[in-house]
Amino acid sequence: MGGADFLQLDPAQAGRGNLTAWLAEAVRGAVSDGRLAPDDRLPSTRVLAGQLGCSRGVVVEAYRRLTDEGLLSGRHGGGTTVRAAWAPVSVLPDPATSATPDYRADPPDLIDLSPGLPDLSAFPRAAWARAERSALTGLASSELGYGDPRGLPALREALAGWLARTRGIRARPDDILVVNGVSQGLMLLARALGARGLHRIGFEDPGSFGAREHLRWWDLEPVPVPVDHDGLDVAALGRSGVDAVVVTPAHQFPTGVVLAPDRRRELVAWARGAPPSGRGRLPGRLVIEDDYDAEHRYDRPPVPALRALAPDHVVHLGSVSKSLAPAIRIGWLLAPAALQAELVEARYWTDLAGPALPQLALAHFITTGGFERHLRQVRRRHRARRDALLAALAAELPDSTAHGVAAGLHLLVTVPGTDDVAVARRAGEAGVRVQPLSAHRLGAGPSGLVIGYAANTPDRLREAVRRIAQSLR
Repeated sequence: MGGADFLQLDPAQAGRGNLTAWLAEAVRGAVSDGRLAPDDRLPSTRVLAGQLGCSRGVVVEAYRRLTDEGLLSGRHGGGTTVRAAWAPVSVLPDPATSATPDYRADPPDLIDLSPGLPDLSAFPRAAWARAERSALTGLASSELGYGDPRGLPALREALAGWLARTRGIRARPDDILVVNGVSQGLMLLARALGARGLHRIGFEDPGSFGAREHLRWWDLEPVPVPVDHDGLDVAALGRSGVDAVVVTPAHQFPTGVVLAPDRRRELVAWARGAPPSGRGRLPGRLVIEDDYDAEHRYDRPPVPALRALAPDHVVHLGSVSKSLAPAIRIGWLLAPAALQAELVEARYWTDLAGPALPQLALAHFITTGGFERHLRQVRRRHRARRDALLAALAAELPDSTAHGVAAGLHLLVTVPGTDDVAVARRAGEAGVRVQPLSAHRLGAGPSGLVIGYAANTPDRLREAVRRIAQSLR
């Protein structure tokens, strides 16, 4: 092997059989420390391979990995350039620290393993652009005004078919309320419950820190209900005295367990039980089903939505944030008939209606089969990343146990005898953002790490686990 003037690359420094990972890390480091600036052009794959004395495929694969991370940009015939300084911005509450959103740019060498993000580099840009062009072409001038606060009819019709095929939900388009993501759906529900005098709501423990704090922001106090290997403890829910509960039955966050069939029947029976007393309260008990990542499954059959069992008592919430991208800001809410009118009215007074063009584009994307093709592709990518993470954990942390591996975008990893808050803090000092399980828990329980894997390449996942292992040692 030779060497290259570009970044003073010396392939002798690469580990045996690991030239691609070494080259990707060298370029990544150069962007991190400023030696490569946005719009800087990289050598062609053929030229750099010749200088390094390696096959062109090594350089092609390294460039591809960095492009997947969003670090590089390549166009046919236009070469490969640095896309931007790698500094994603966090706008979500950090459960390891506080509930305050952080709008500061992350350090460029940070490996962010926060759960909930899909592989954003896989967003179908060309297919989405075609869907938007099609939507614009067929858009009448009259449709450029304020839209229906329930959502555009075309999207609600497409979603009705999609939910019937994939989640087992039989609903009319008029049953669907299009919202700006699950967060807006939770806000609308919190206001409806508060108007009925309900200020306490059951919440899985452990359960999503972000969703819990969101409910608190809208003046609902989450009441912890234990979760075990079968999911929500419905008997404990019955003892809690609440009239509504938020659950993630298809893939519990963060443990990854599926609500067992017996528990599903018990939960429906609880919801159908004697309605709570008091004027202006709910017409029965309410189950809020957050179907946050049901599309992502790898080693198990699909789990039907809970709403299919009890549409008069179950609110179903879903979105494209985990299947396409959070930036699309489209979700859906299906509520019992007794709540629909007031939720639509509240949606109207919140922001009149959602933007028309993304709704029409999504409707086109669903009805033409583009959405299903995209999901098949990202499932393969997410599975490969999950497998890389599991292999790295087995190699670097052999005493650890991974939970919830059959589906989703994250794992729960437990390591006996560790303090997960301390481990997360030390990992952060080593350049890895990871969430401690205890931050998602209100009561006592075992420690663990909640590790998102979909948004990072296998190389980055292996490096992250290596750093976590070092911080443990």
